[in-house]
Amino acid sequence: QVQLVESGGGLVQAGGSLRLSCAASGRTFSDRAMGWFRQAAGREREFVAANTWSSSSTHYADSVKGRFTISRDNAKNTVYLQMNSLKPEDTAVYYCAGGGSGSSWYVPRSRTEYRYWGQGTQVTVSS
Repeated sequence: QVQLVESGGGLVQAGGSLRLSCAASGRTFSDRAMGWFRQAAGREREFVAANTWSSSSTHYADSVKGRFTISRDNAKNTVYLQMNSLKPEDTAVYYCAGGGSGSSWYVPRSRTEYRYWGQGTQVTVSS
């Protein structure tokens, strides 16, 4: 059974930082793109960041560019999201997504391009 388990969410003041982790089990994702999405209350789930299996290509949503960094450790089957300079509008449930494209250059940014999802972790940024 494939599982993606996020951790690292919590409550932080504006300007602060959090590091999310997503540990995968049940299959290796070292050959597939992985990404992060988020869903704020009353809104649709949106793309945040993703990278290819080799980390040779990375893509970020404009709203987080320059503040968030995605990385991965294929040996640990884990992907991370370092979030700095957090803003109240970053408040959402953050979801890890796995099983994207096997390309070394194409970064999938649509929800339908990922096969596996975590249960989500809440990030709340207070003003």
